[in-house]
Amino acid sequence: MEPAIEAVGLVKRFGDVTALSGLDLTVPEGTVLGVLGPNGAGKTTAVSILTTLLLPDEGSARVAGVDVLADPAEVRRRIGLSGQYAAVDEVLSGYENLEMIGRLYHLGKERARQRANELLERFDLTQAANRSVKGYSGGMRRRLDLAGALVAAPPVLFLDEPTTGLDPRSRLDLWEIIRELVTQGTTLLLTTQYLEEADHLADDIVVIDHGTAIARGTSDQLKAQVGGERISATLEDPTDTAAAIEALVPLAVGDIESGDPAGQLLVPISGGAAVLTDALRRLDAAGIGLRDVGLRRPTLDDVFLILTGHRAEEDAGPGGLAEGASADDTEAA
Repeated sequence: MEPAIEAVGLVKRFGDVTALSGLDLTVPEGTVLGVLGPNGAGKTTAVSILTTLLLPDEGSARVAGVDVLADPAEVRRRIGLSGQYAAVDEVLSGYENLEMIGRLYHLGKERARQRANELLERFDLTQAANRSVKGYSGGMRRRLDLAGALVAAPPVLFLDEPTTGLDPRSRLDLWEIIRELVTQGTTLLLTTQYLEEADHLADDIVVIDHGTAIARGTSDQLKAQVGGERISATLEDPTDTAAAIEALVPLAVGDIESGDPAGQLLVPISGGAAVLTDALRRLDAAGIGLRDVGLRRPTLDDVFLILTGHRAEEDAGPGGLAEGASADDTEAA
C-alpha cells in the first residue's frame, strides 16, 4: 500500500540558512506521525512543503497519492491543514467561517451548510455558532480552526503545533477529537512542542534537528535508546550526594545525574525492582536518608537530552519544546 505521506530528500534553504537538509518522512495510511525537534529544527518548513505552501529546493513528496510538485491543486483538495495560529475570520461567526470554507471547497450551498452544522456540533461550538469569532476564547478558536480543516472530510490532515497556547483542559479536549479522527481512518502528521502530546497521540515519532531526521521509531523504541529504567531518588540531606553516588555506582549502567534540584539523583539501571531494592539497602547501610525514591522509565525528554544535547525545557515552557514564536514561525514567511 502506498504511504499516505511520503517525502524523500527534502531540502529547503532561506539565503544562507538551510532549514531542511535531506529530510525523509513516511506516514502509512490511517496512522499518526509525530514530528518533534528543537526550535528552528525545520518542522514547519516540512509541513509547508507537504501542504504546497512552499517549494523545496531539492527532493520530492507525495501526499494522498499525488505528487506535491506536479499537481499541487489536487493535493490541496485531498488535505486539511491547521497551523500554529487559528486561521479564522474574527468578523464572521463560527457558522459563517465554516460555511465559507465549504463554499470555497465547492461543496455547494446546502452541503456547506450541512457540514458547518455537523462540525459545530462535533466540536461543541453550537451555542456560539452565531457569535462573532472575535468573542471566542483561545480554545474555541483552535477548535473552530480544526473544524475548518475538516470541512471537506480530507483523508490526510496536517496539524502544526495545534495545541500551542491552550490551557490543559482545552488541550485534553483537542486530543480526544484527534484520537476520534484517527480511529475513523484519517492519516495525520502532527508537529508538536509538547513531548507528552507525541507520547499520547503518535504511532511513530521522527525527531529532527538542523533539518534532518536524527531518530525515528515508536515512543517506546526511542525511549529504549537512552538506556532503560532509572532510579529517581531525593536525599533528605543534599550534602550526602557524594556518599550516595559512591554507594550506587556499582548498580549504575551509565553516569549518575545529580544536583537539579540539590539532593536529587537519577541512576540509570538494568534490572528493575530487584535493583531498586538493592539500592535501598546500600543507601540504608551508608546511613543516607531519603525523602522520595522511585523507579521510572525514560521520558521523551530524556530522548531529547541524548539526541540533541539539551533538555527540551531549556527552550520551553512547562509543556515541552519552546513555546510561542520560534525560528520555525519565520521559515514559511
